[in-house]
Amino acid sequence: MYSEKIRAHYAAPRNVGSLADPSGKAVVKSPVDSDIVQITVRIEQGVVQDVKFKCMGCAVAIACSSLATEMVMGKSVEEASSISEQAVADALGGIPEYKMRCSNLAPEAIRRAIADWRSRQSAPTGFEL
Repeated sequence: MYSEKIRAHYAAPRNVGSLADPSGKAVVKSPVDSDIVQITVRIEQGVVQDVKFKCMGCAVAIACSSLATEMVMGKSVEEASSISEQAVADALGGIPEYKMRCSNLAPEAIRRAIADWRSRQSAPTGFEL
């Protein structure tokens, strides 16, 4: 049986969708089943101003994605990058161990979206003469 927090985030997930013209974007697929999570972030002055997710997966995958987006909103990119799968699981009141690899994908997707943002920061903008 899942915790009340898992059931609440599954029944009414927060931050669902995708941002138009995001600062960074990432998609992570489970290595063991068909769960998949997309994260889009808007970062301004090194702070996560907005974050959205799309998830195709089980109740735990949706709940993890919903809570993870709440956990990083308003955080610096350093803080958001350090979010761990265990922190998300703990904040949800625990998830079954067998769900950690297949359903707790959002922290990795958030790290990859921030890495995408970082790579865009260092991309050349054109020639200067």
